[in-house]
Amino acid sequence: MSAALIVIDVQNDFCPGGALAVPGGDEVVAPINAMMERFDSVILTQDWHPAGHSSFASAHPGKQPFDTTEMSYGQQVLWPDHCVMGSAGAEFHAGLRSDGDLILRKGFRPGIDSYSAFFENDQTTATGLEGYLRSRGITDLTLVGLATDFCVAFSAMDARRLGFAVTVELSACRAIDLDGSLATQIENMRQRGVKFGS
Repeated sequence: MSAALIVIDVQNDFCPGGALAVPGGDEVVAPINAMMERFDSVILTQDWHPAGHSSFASAHPGKQPFDTTEMSYGQQVLWPDHCVMGSAGAEFHAGLRSDGDLILRKGFRPGIDSYSAFFENDQTTATGLEGYLRSRGITDLTLVGLATDFCVAFSAMDARRLGFAVTVELSACRAIDLDGSLATQIENMRQRGVKFGS
């Protein structure tokens, strides 16, 4: 067991019609399903926020979605309310295979957001994924899902920081591209040794 596919946040709220829809977000479902058989292990992450989460613009009077604010751990983009625990928007896209080895929920702490599958946005509070992968003997990770420039990119860079070999399969990702964030994050990932598929 050495290679894992990590499927990032392919949830209704990130797909067309969702509260924080990523353009073409549902286009990743078929390619991801087709890839799953090639890996020793499949892990799915699920954004999982309590109502009133601190990353929601609605929790900050006078702020609008996509504004930024300073949190104790640094700058935070404020989002529309999305992926609230137990809501239809937090469910995986109906077409996505969710029969993986592990479903990891993140972003459930009210005071801190979590883009990465490995750490909360303070970069120190671990999700437990690293330990799971090490205990399984997994060294090589392929990341797919939503969104390329946020949760996928942060997960990929954290995985490299932890010493994993990382490939982001761009054909099975889609981006929000907020003010050029896609190009910026592709370069950030490249500088950290992340490889890219088609």
